[in-house]
Amino acid sequence: MARAMEDFLRAAGLDLQDANLQGTPERVTEAWMSEFLDGYGRTPEEALGETFPAPPDSSGELVVVTDLRFHSMCPHHLLPVTGRAHVAYVPGERVVGFGRLSSLVDCFAHRLILQEDLARCVAGALSRVLGSPATACIIEAEQACLRMRGDKQRDAITHAEAYEGTLRKDGALRRELWARLGARR
Repeated sequence: MARAMEDFLRAAGLDLQDANLQGTPERVTEAWMSEFLDGYGRTPEEALGETFPAPPDSSGELVVVTDLRFHSMCPHHLLPVTGRAHVAYVPGERVVGFGRLSSLVDCFAHRLILQEDLARCVAGALSRVLGSPATACIIEAEQACLRMRGDKQRDAITHAEAYEGTLRKDGALRRELWARLGARR
């Protein structure tokens, strides 16, 4: 990767002897491997870590964690995406610590992934790993490709939603989720 970055900088017509570019290929490689693509090396099970039996009589009650900040890279232009994920689930067989939900978002966000797929992957993993009958992931993001390229929509916020199980249907549970998301603002 460092050699490819050197080739990229040369192809851009830059002088690799410039003091500001000394070590740049190695720094870029380290950043990409440890911060932007490290999600490929983790499974959702690893990200969620230890799970616990769901509390008795918790079936049907919504667990919601909002404003989980994340960063990712757009697979089309390799430009940054930053945003917030709102994650919800109804306990089924297992529950997980709240902080682990952020790790799950990062497990997928630290891959080259579309925002829509990120939401689907998080909701699907929660359903599968926790045995949850209802999951949701709602993403609000700032896409550098939309803000800096083309029409340069500097204030644009993109939204993607994914639902699994009973939250797929527009019903009381989904309305409760959206009421909670609206109440936090």
